[in-house]
Formats: sequence, C-alpha cells, structure tokens
Amino acid sequence: MTVPHAPEFLWYLPNFVEAGHRGDTESAEDGHGTLEHQVGLAEAVEEAGWTGALLGTSWGRPDTFTVATALAARTRTFEPLIAIRPGYWRPANFATSAATLDQLSRGRVRVNIVSGQDDLAAYGDREESRAARYARTKEFMRLVRRLWTEEDVTFAGDHFQVIGSTVAPRPYATEARPHPRLYFGGASAEAEAVAATEADVQLFWGEPLDGIAERVERLRGLEQELERDLPPLEFGLRITTLIRDTREEAWHDAEERVRQMAESAGDRELRRSGRAAVGQSRLLDLAERGDVLDDCLYTAPGRYGGGGAGTTWLVGSADDVAAALSRYQELGVSHFVLSDTPYRTEVARVGQALIPRLRDGDPAVPTAPNGVRLPQATGKTRF
Repeated sequence: MTVPHAPEFLWYLPNFVEAGHRGDTESAEDGHGTLEHQVGLAEAVEEAGWTGALLGTSWGRPDTFTVATALAARTRTFEPLIAIRPGYWRPANFATSAATLDQLSRGRVRVNIVSGQDDLAAYGDREESRAARYARTKEFMRLVRRLWTEEDVTFAGDHFQVIGSTVAPRPYATEARPHPRLYFGGASAEAEAVAATEADVQLFWGEPLDGIAERVERLRGLEQELERDLPPLEFGLRITTLIRDTREEAWHDAEERVRQMAESAGDRELRRSGRAAVGQSRLLDLAERGDVLDDCLYTAPGRYGGGGAGTTWLVGSADDVAAALSRYQELGVSHFVLSDTPYRTEVARVGQALIPRLRDGDPAVPTAPNGVRLPQATGKTRF
C-alpha cells in the first residue's frame, strides 16, 4: 500500500503528578511537574524535529488541556496532541475551548479522543456498557466536528443535545486542514465502527505487521460498509522505540530493563483483568507467540508492567528500527507517536536517528552480522 502523504512524527510527554513514569530519571529536584520543566521538554521536541507530542489523560493527572495551552503559548511550532474524554467534557464546551486554542496557536491543536476505562465517578460520570460508551463517543465526535464547521447547529442525540449552537471563534482553518484532527484508538468492534465513520486518524498500539495489516483492511472495509462521509481514514502507530548505536547494545539494554521490571514485580507476571480493554488484551496475547516478533518487536515487557506503548517495544540500531517502522508505512501507517525514557535525552536521540531516515523514504534494511536479511516473524525467545 502506498502512503498518501509524508509521515508525521510526534513524541510523548509524561503528563503525571508523580515523577518516574516508565523509568524516567527526572525527579522533583529536576523540576518535574513545573511549567519550566514541561516547556523544556516541549522545546526539546521542537529542536529534535518532531511535529509535537501526545499528552495523555486520566483522572488524577494534570489536566491535559491546561498543560497543552501553556505549552502552545511558550513554543513556536510544537503541536500538542491533547487526549480528552467525552464524559469529562461536553461537546459544545470542548469545541469552543479547542477552537479558541487552535485559533490562538494558528492551527497547532490535535485531539486524541479516549473512550477507555477511567475513574468516572470521581468527576461525575457513570459506567456504561461498551456499546453505550462508544455510541456516546460517536455522537461526541460527530457533534464537535459539526460545531467546528457549521453555524446554528441543532442536534438531538441519545447522549448530547444542543439548540442553535455556534462556536466562536472558529478553528484556524486551512485548505488542507479545516479543523483540528481527531485521533482515536480502540480495537473492539464498537471502537472500530466509530473510527471508520468519525475519526481522522486511527491509532494502533504496537502490534506485529500481520495484525496491523488485518486491522487496516478491516477498517477500510468498514469505511465502505458504514458509508463514511469524511476523507479517507488515516492510520497511526503508538509505540516505544529503544535505540542504541548497535543492535547488540540495544538488545542488552532492553533485556536488562525487562529484568529489572521483573524484579520489581516480584517475579509475578502481569495478569489480565476482566476489565482489560480489547486492544490491551491483544498486546498481552503477543508474548505467547514469542518474545520477539517480526524483526525487532519485543513483547516481553508486557509480562511485567507497562500497558499501552509500554507493552511492546521496537528494539535495535537506528537502521533496524527505521526499517521496522518503514514496513508499517508500507501498510498505510503515516502517523507515528514514539517514545522512550529518559524522555529528555531520548527525544533527541530517537528524533535524530529516525526522522531523517523515514522522511527520506529509504531506511536501511536490517541484516544479521553476516549480511543475511533477518526473518520477518521469528517468534524467537530472547529473555
């Protein structure tokens, strides 16, 4: 499959009250949690060539929209990918806030719609069935898009209603971008139906190539089946990338990190709860196929912690990881949200190593020391 446009690269900023997320080494003594610390990370994102960064959300963390607004005000090109929840926001309130920040920042807002589990009761929301939860998300996304592009909007849904609503100011619109892009994740049937009809970008966790190919094909089919009335859905990958100067050094560090994770877990492997999201369950199942899939997709971290992007890692030299990401590009993935810790040092290392290789469109093909191309799905055990 040919990627329709140039790839886009975003980093990840740890949006947490407590320091040490996924082994990050910066602490309160380093300014963690202060505005200057977060601005410094955002500036490092700019300097390393990333378009922007994802700011995650859940109850008990700093409010993503407040943090994103502060970072946009203190940077020049940084584009925050702001994770938000439909139950935390109402559509008209969010549409106005996002449009205002988008206008003030001259089109730098991106939005990641999150529908997964959270401490809903803590902010006055309530638990619903998966079907109802995604039906609400679908209404939220459709209504926000209408509020950004239409005037005098009246909408009467099962979950949200507005009468004669007009958002002012409007988003900062260009011919290529009429409003902030809506990113969305989720692997359940209900989630994929929402993505196929309402999202601009479907984000995948770090699954093997065959899993991503299967999902891209299914979502393309759903676009037709559900009569999508938007431009074609785009695809993104959210994954950890552990890069070192050599393949041997990268795998040594990756295995040592997992060994430490296992020790801190008391040698108890992470067990899946009955409430685990479908996408997370898919990631946890990968370890049963082998510790290493495709060329360099490391599944062992998921046994001892992580979750999401911490469950699978792409490990190797810059050429190894760039070649792996290029294969996702060939499947249609054009948005990459990458990360590793320590965040401040790795944002430069990973950016300098990967972005030029992938934008040039000719990453090196990983080879074994004897020059033989590595197999595509080894399933071998390294740890």
